Amino acid sequence: MKIKNSELTDVSKIFDLYRIATDYMKSKNQVYWPVFPKELVVSEIEENRQWKLLIDDKIACIWATTLNDELIWGNKKDPSLYIHRITTNPEFRGQNLVEKLIEWANKFGKSKNLKFIRMDTVGLNKGLIEHYEKLGFEFLGAKRLENTNELPEHYKNGKVCYFQKTIT
Repeated sequence: MKIKNSELTDVSKIFDLYRIATDYMKSKNQVYWPVFPKELVVSEIEENRQWKLLIDDKIACIWATTLNDELIWGNKKDPSLYIHRITTNPEFRGQNLVEKLIEWANKFGKSKNLKFIRMDTVGLNKGLIEHYEKLGFEFLGAKRLENTNELPEHYKNGKVCYFQKTIT
């Protein structure tokens, strides 16, 4: 298992995984992701904010990070690592990859002197809330965002659930 930045050659695989995740969300009647702009993913890759977890040189999991998330989290002052769009390749489900991602995020955050790992999800997905709590996240509640103009479309479709974990 290896974690490294995604590369431009990964873009089509990233979008394949987003499509699979979106189809799964739709099948569960959950708030689902829109088709994200290709420019968003390319920009994240170029800024070293798009990541992949590899198993046997295959992409098993992807996610994006940022160190500032004012549009979703407001004006939080604590230096934090924000994680978005975690997507697991179905071939690797059941291998606790999000747990591995969080272990990586903790080490990454510690190396950058950050205080928290923060995540959000749209819609009251009780199973996902419980899963994140089992991974040590505190569920901070849910609220509907007032200004979603600069955010992906799904942020208009439900309450945003907030999760936070102290970096140790």
